[in-house]
Amino acid sequence: MSAHQEHSAHGAGHDQHGGHDDHASHGTFKSYVTGFVLAVILTAIPFWLVMGKVFDKSSTTGIVLLALAAVQVVVHMIYFLHMNSKSEGGWSMLALLFTAMMVFIMLSGSLWVMYHLDHNMMPGVMHETETVPQSISTPDNSKMP
Repeated sequence: MSAHQEHSAHGAGHDQHGGHDDHASHGTFKSYVTGFVLAVILTAIPFWLVMGKVFDKSSTTGIVLLALAAVQVVVHMIYFLHMNSKSEGGWSMLALLFTAMMVFIMLSGSLWVMYHLDHNMMPGVMHETETVPQSISTPDNSKMP
């Protein structure tokens, strides 16, 4: 066999997927079932937390719900979108990190702006909570004619 025939025979085995080199995993039935079960659990827990009023403070419930939502996003990305550091040469992970950073900056900036707008634009609300001196709150009947 000549060198050219050897190279042709060797190269034919590498062109199985239409000429592109795709190293991303496509998942197995077991991985899809695992992802589905985790997604159902991560959906049922927030419903139980809200409907059962497990926490006294609504802010605690909100923080726990946000944490569970973040975990569910990760589960979807791993089990259903098959994202990992090796897929597409790491570019999809880099794009994900950039997107997460931009979302964090936009959300934290929006919350910061809204807090300061509320604080600076609503000064009358602050005065209603202060105690009013006795001489102003009740009229002095001795000075009336």
